[in-house]
Amino acid sequence: MTKKAVKPAAQAARKVSTPDSNKVAKTQLVDMVADKTGLTKRQSEEAVSTMLDCIVGAIKGGQSVGLPGLGTLSVKATAARTGVRPGTSEKIDIPAGKKVAFKAASTLKGNL
Repeated sequence: MTKKAVKPAAQAARKVSTPDSNKVAKTQLVDMVADKTGLTKRQSEEAVSTMLDCIVGAIKGGQSVGLPGLGTLSVKATAARTGVRPGTSEKIDIPAGKKVAFKAASTLKGNL
């Protein structure tokens, strides 16, 4: 069997992000880590993925994660409240829950 041909335009569209995009994707972050550290892209992808897995695991465990120079990710409890269903204006009860909160470091705020 032969591999299915991928059109060059479609392949290029996946790799190129729009220049006015304000978001850095994980692949771009991996490329930046590889460039700054001299690691291969595979090694830097593994390092970035491992770091993100550790952060997510700590947050799921209810711990705060402090990233010096960037900020702190923490779990915050939300209170039960009454909301309004859009479209029908019906009142609904929203149960208590948890959310992830981010507090930017003062050094980051000062550099913006």
